[in-house]
Amino acid sequence: MANRLGLEPSIRAGRIGLSLPAGLPFDAWERIGDQLRVIGDSSAWWLGDWLVYGEESFPDRYRLAISQTNLAYKTLRNYAWVARNVPMSRRRDTLSLQHHAQVAALSGDEQERWLARAEEEGWPQSRLRKEIQASRVRTPDPQPIKVAVTVHISFEREQRWKAAAEVASVPLPEWIAHTLDQAAGHVDDEW
Repeated sequence: MANRLGLEPSIRAGRIGLSLPAGLPFDAWERIGDQLRVIGDSSAWWLGDWLVYGEESFPDRYRLAISQTNLAYKTLRNYAWVARNVPMSRRRDTLSLQHHAQVAALSGDEQERWLARAEEEGWPQSRLRKEIQASRVRTPDPQPIKVAVTVHISFEREQRWKAAAEVASVPLPEWIAHTLDQAAGHVDDEW
């Protein structure tokens, strides 16, 4: 298993531990730490992409896939949501999945702009979230016309939508409106 993970051959990695050889030099120990960090950072993306594939190819198997990971449903649902909404071509390996979660509800151009800025300026995901939120504070349009729409949905769908809005750090009605605008091919600069 160790070689399949890209670890050095002298390392034994298993479900319950990591066995390191005696007399390991510091530079080898440090290199192993870097490899483990990459594996750890990658696993959330891997799980997200795996779940998205399962949703699309085996719709009735999603819950089974969740039970196999021993992670909370909400955690896995968020991994899948981010993986589904941020294409691999836009992902930055220098940023965490949590950074990408902050932009997952945005348009592709907005995702690109915010991820590039976070990467260039070395922002933690909390700073990225604050910068995105600050950019949304704008003067409202003069006398906007508001329309109320009622939609009847299942409890499970409502929970998924609420979780997605929470990940995007926006109120649910705002998330719904933005998502519908994206589906209609119209995305404003504003949230």
